[in-house]
Amino acid sequence: MSAKDYYEKDFYSELGVTKTASSAEIKKAYRKLARDLHPDKNPGNKQSEDKFKAVSEAYDVLSDDAKRKEYDEARDLMASGAFRGFGSPGAGNAGGTAGFDINDLLRNAGGQNAGGAGGFGDLFGGLFNRGAGGSAGTRAPRARRGADVETEVRISFTDAVSGVTVPLGITERTTCPTCHGVGARPGTAPRDCPVCKGTGLTTRNQGSFAFSEPCTNCHGTGSIIDDPCPTCHGERTVLHTRRLTTRIPAGVSDGQRIRLAGKGEPGPGGGPAGDLYVVVHVSGHELFGRAGDNLTLTVPVTFPELALGTDLTVPTLSGSVRLRVPAGTASGRKFRVKGAGVQRKTVTGDLIVTVEVSVPQRLSAEAKTALEAFAKAQDDDPREAISRALRSRASAGSGAGSAGKS
Repeated sequence: MSAKDYYEKDFYSELGVTKTASSAEIKKAYRKLARDLHPDKNPGNKQSEDKFKAVSEAYDVLSDDAKRKEYDEARDLMASGAFRGFGSPGAGNAGGTAGFDINDLLRNAGGQNAGGAGGFGDLFGGLFNRGAGGSAGTRAPRARRGADVETEVRISFTDAVSGVTVPLGITERTTCPTCHGVGARPGTAPRDCPVCKGTGLTTRNQGSFAFSEPCTNCHGTGSIIDDPCPTCHGERTVLHTRRLTTRIPAGVSDGQRIRLAGKGEPGPGGGPAGDLYVVVHVSGHELFGRAGDNLTLTVPVTFPELALGTDLTVPTLSGSVRLRVPAGTASGRKFRVKGAGVQRKTVTGDLIVTVEVSVPQRLSAEAKTALEAFAKAQDDDPREAISRALRSRASAGSGAGSAGKS
């Protein structure tokens, strides 16, 4: 990541969050933007593609606590003028390349390689732990674990219950395939900076102290690229979509995160790869609902079916079952069909069937006459308790009125 990225780019603004935003707020903002801007959703839209890259770059830094801390520290340092005079961020060097790459500077100081965004402790150690006239020297980059990656997938209700294998497309930064991370056009190579001798740092003496600072000739990279790579334009990395498949286990819930160990970004300096987290979104079903490992189903029935009893044929995800509804069943009663729910390795859920009276919106003349006859023949009061309470209040009110007249 270049000094320009740290100094000029506002990653918080890219995601539309404040500097004090929590990790959850950052993740929520990124998910929304990534869904709207993904290249698969906006084919051929260069503006959306560029915005998607910017959002992905911002999330890569702000989603990692260590990277975010170092990013904030870098912006604070540069805003305070601590690096003023080190070369204008983004200005072309002698070879016409972009501004100095702070990760090259960190690498030369014994920090992380170009794939990381940290190493300020190593940088400051390199700047202030040298004697007068000492040189920066170089060390091999430290191996570091790759960043975790998160993606989303939507599956059907049925697939969530039974499990499914899905394809995934992960957009990430990888080494440029044209120049293999060198930054120069194939057949050419960067040359060591003649000022800093390839270290990326120059040293100046001030009294009893020696101060090292990024070389202004090569902008801290240690090299001059006379002929940049036509693919990455000297940046050494490009955005790449990696395709893979994964198995979504049976019984996955909406919003669940599945961890795929070692499927994230490759580790800088030969370190282990990060993890890939797949956030699963489950579409609704036209008939079934879900409560944990149980499936739910509401079955409309008529009043005569509840009053007289009936046998119902109800669907399951894999077929159907017969269900006996006894006479006098109340509307809203639940029946349990054992083993017809979500089946996992150690747990098997049930199907919970709720019978509910369906009230017709329109009645034929014959049906209306039959219902009126039924109402007259029915001598049970379904609101007996309420009727009794109303009669009691009316009686009490009448008695109080009589007492007042006397």
